[in-house]
Amino acid sequence: MEILSGRFVMDVLPELAVDLMELLTEAGEQRLAATIPDLSFHSWCECGEPSCLSFYTAQPPDGPYGPGHYTLSLSRRHQMLVLDVVEDRIVFVEVLDRPPRE
Repeated sequence: MEILSGRFVMDVLPELAVDLMELLTEAGEQRLAATIPDLSFHSWCECGEPSCLSFYTAQPPDGPYGPGHYTLSLSRRHQMLVLDVVEDRIVFVEVLDRPPRE
């Protein structure tokens, strides 16, 4: 797993971070949108798919996330994002229907 500790989502995926802020704001999730500029980038998804853009913003769990976990789906015509949120903190972003990373 490639870990990019000390980096922010805004540094690693700037366009996606802006889209994420916009989608969260449009969904009425201003509190989560406000966290995006300081959202840490931990590592890429472990699925092994080369075109996968999904990523963790915290250490992946050993099993289910547990109490305080919920998912939030956000979509726009060219993409869909599914967020795992634990205690009002985004911990994983599943990125669907977006061009792969280079």
